[in-house]
Amino acid sequence: MSNSRSILLPYQRRWVKDGSAVKVWVASRQIGKSFALSFEAVASALLARSDNLILSSSERQAQEVMAKVKKHLRCLGALHGPLSPVRETREEIVFSTGSRIISLPANPATVRGFSGNVYLDEFAFHTDSREIWRSMYPTVTRGYKVRITSTPNGKLNMFYELASGSGGIGNGSLVSRHRTDIHDAVREGLAIDLESLRMGIADPEAWAQEYECNFLDSSTALIPYELIENCTSADATVEPFERCKGETFMGVDIGRRHDLTVFWLLERVGDVLWTRRVMEMRGEPFSAQRESLYRLMEEEGVLRCSMDSTGIGSQLSEEAAVRFGARVEPVHFTQAAKEDLALRARRAFEDRTVRVPVDRRIREDLHSLSRSQTASGATRYSASRTRGGHADRFWALALAIESATAGGKAQVAYSSVLGRGRAGALRGW
Repeated sequence: MSNSRSILLPYQRRWVKDGSAVKVWVASRQIGKSFALSFEAVASALLARSDNLILSSSERQAQEVMAKVKKHLRCLGALHGPLSPVRETREEIVFSTGSRIISLPANPATVRGFSGNVYLDEFAFHTDSREIWRSMYPTVTRGYKVRITSTPNGKLNMFYELASGSGGIGNGSLVSRHRTDIHDAVREGLAIDLESLRMGIADPEAWAQEYECNFLDSSTALIPYELIENCTSADATVEPFERCKGETFMGVDIGRRHDLTVFWLLERVGDVLWTRRVMEMRGEPFSAQRESLYRLMEEEGVLRCSMDSTGIGSQLSEEAAVRFGARVEPVHFTQAAKEDLALRARRAFEDRTVRVPVDRRIREDLHSLSRSQTASGATRYSASRTRGGHADRFWALALAIESATAGGKAQVAYSSVLGRGRAGALRGW
């Protein structure tokens, strides 16, 4: 790997060359940590016969890491001569020496019993991270390597414990810790316009955690990162799910000019509401939004849909209620309605009765909403426009959760645009 100097930046080379049994890297976004992690896996496979398992936060991320592995092989092959695997699939590369590189979405069952080097990419975002750690840590006692990288994601997760030394692996010679924030990376040659990036984020809290590697408490957020992490699952989907077998419910938040219109579909499986689709539209004409709404209602067999009827949403919600009857409930966003929706959503996260996809945009949007008191003592819910806009995804999910928990309708102080008669009928639905 003598030519790695031309491929890796100094902080990446330090990481790859560190031969400690356990390495933990707290790293900024967009500095090439997955690139370095995958390079080390390739180097381990080529230099000695070894099995190398890379676990990522989602299937999409696992595929992206495998793409980086293949890129490294092409580059090294150009420098040293062809490096021809004897078998290559979407998830695995096998070499003539017997070495293997496997890239999969994180799952405790995957790593349990595996004998080889383990690489945990974006570990702070892994579902069941503590169980994954318990399942794979015995590999260290058998002489294999463990590599852990991530951007911070709050303090109440296994990555924070490992990075801070409070996770049971201590501070001895067994473990090595690296930290590279965006400023370190730029000083060491990362070609990026730092000020443009900062202006694009324009959110001090997001910048501090995502790029300056600060582990933040979540005390100001209605839905802390830790609650989101506990309810995040790779089995929850943004893209269309195969035909749902259980009851389906939907929430729709209508965008205003620059904001998103979001359709959030939930399926009830037992006592848990699983996300089966999150569809977003921006700047689309009213007719296109109506067409999408009607299609989802019919194709997904939605039993109940709660819709934002505030402002421009009033016409769409009224028309939908006429077409689908009591299956659609327009909800006017009064302070009382927002209070009920927000607290109902938080309770679902606290009780772990909802599952959301592995998706950074959704995570930030759900975390963006904060609760405060006005001078008059009224409760106010607001979101940072630079991080989550108007928390459009959050409100769509909150409406979907309300749709699925309509048994408590009598206590909900909604203002319906349909008139007293229909509003009363819906409260008893």
